[in-house]
Amino acid sequence: MRDPVHHPLFARFYERFSAAADHRAGIAAHRAELLAGLSGRVIEIGAGNGLNFARYPAQVSEVVALEPERRLRRAAAAAALRADVPVDVVPGVAEALPVKSEAFDAAVASLVLCSVRDLPRALAELRRVLRPGGEVRFFEHGRAEGRGLAAVQRAADRTVWPLLFGGCHTARDPLAALAEAGFEITGFRRLRVPEGGVALPSSPCVLGTARRPADG
Repeated sequence: MRDPVHHPLFARFYERFSAAADHRAGIAAHRAELLAGLSGRVIEIGAGNGLNFARYPAQVSEVVALEPERRLRRAAAAAALRADVPVDVVPGVAEALPVKSEAFDAAVASLVLCSVRDLPRALAELRRVLRPGGEVRFFEHGRAEGRGLAAVQRAADRTVWPLLFGGCHTARDPLAALAEAGFEITGFRRLRVPEGGVALPSSPCVLGTARRPADG
């Protein structure tokens, strides 16, 4: 059976180069900041090859990690065996999470909202599975603030960028999308990845937290 997400060339590239790129581009430090202080049951969407798993704090009782791409899911399963917290890697897409409603204390979205096919539906699913007051931690590509790079992002998204990079769309606005899905943005900061050198369409990023309202 064909997986709902099938990017074999990108998966092979990402699996081979992502760990080294994490350190060269400073992404490893951003991942550590992203996950600091989490506790309880956590769901992670688009787990890739599991680079976050080693950074979950001991207060996390369980991570359910979804990865739809088969090659990356196999790598994530291997990374889960090395993690210090229990990690269950399962197939599935963000738009149809195979878990019960209000079952998780927190959700993690790490460089994945740019590539989901239906962003509003994926965020509605995250809201469904979080308990009231539950937190979303996000580290995502984001729309550039400068007009020049924003125009480059829009052009890239209309041409070859999504084909080359596993469906990534660099011009999406994760902050606006989270707010429109009913989450309260509780804090964020904008980043450039990598910090030096030429700005790529994927360079503007945002790292922050949002919350499902306790009464909704």
